[in-house]
Amino acid sequence: MRLTAIILGLAITGLATAAVAQTAADGQAAVTGSVSNVCVLGAPSPAAINLGQLSSTSGPRAGKLSTIADQTVNLPSSWCNFGGTRLSISSTALLAADTSTPPPGFTRAVNFNSSVTTWGSPNAQVTTNAAANGSSATANGDSGVQADPRAASLSLQLSQFSAPGDGFLVTGAYAGSVTITLGPE
Repeated sequence: MRLTAIILGLAITGLATAAVAQTAADGQAAVTGSVSNVCVLGAPSPAAINLGQLSSTSGPRAGKLSTIADQTVNLPSSWCNFGGTRLSISSTALLAADTSTPPPGFTRAVNFNSSVTTWGSPNAQVTTNAAANGSSATANGDSGVQADPRAASLSLQLSQFSAPGDGFLVTGAYAGSVTITLGPE
């Protein structure tokens, strides 16, 4: 039994000596990452605008473009995480689905102004200038450069609706579009 106690005592002493003799060591691991340039346009609200009956149906302007109130489309939570960005607008006039050339005094186009505020200065703005036959229906415009990363709620304003030569509108469905692009200049 005494021999067991001596061996056990030597074993404990050896472990204590080994623990005292150890030193700490440090290691280092590099951690890296990156962030790409990203721009996001918020979901348009409303996503589509129905202007309804475009021509007056009675009175001195019967058959001609009626007064159309300004329209607004909001694009909330739009942003770019880098500077040097620009907002661009490409607008296409409202055109009648019937592509035949209208007779003199008639038109198949409705022009309008598109502008987007709260990005670079000056604001992006463009006015379509389609001819009565629908040619040259698309126009483009750019904002000034936004120098810094930015988050903003954008507003697209459609206004100043007009018919070429104040002509009579041909019958049928009309369609146009506005495309907004947010990205590097």
